[in-house]
Amino acid sequence: MKSIKLIADEQDYREALVRLSELMDLEPEVESEQDLELNALALLLEAYEAKHYPFPTNDVTALDIIKFKMEQNDLNAKDMVAYLGSPSKVSEVLSGKRRLSLTMIKKLHYGLGIPADLLLEI
Repeated sequence: MKSIKLIADEQDYREALVRLSELMDLEPEVESEQDLELNALALLLEAYEAKHYPFPTNDVTALDIIKFKMEQNDLNAKDMVAYLGSPSKVSEVLSGKRRLSLTMIKKLHYGLGIPADLLLEI
């Protein structure tokens, strides 16, 4: 097993990525020295990336998803009456003034194929 060291800078990071790729190509046996090295390197890379390349938090709302789906399917507010109810309810939902009811969530899920868990804002 090659000696493993902490990833302190970009040069170390690039070298670790190359070595990880080499190890993955070898498809080492579970619990072999190469497998242990691969797992250790993956953990070190993950820690370095979390610190230096943080992933942005997901601030996408149910309303964002609905509007995206509307745009994707070329739907307008009138079309959304089938999923959200009356025109006034559509207006309130699309302006963010009304939360989705379970009935609305079910209709959006089955009618537009939006995963229900993405529409539930708890």
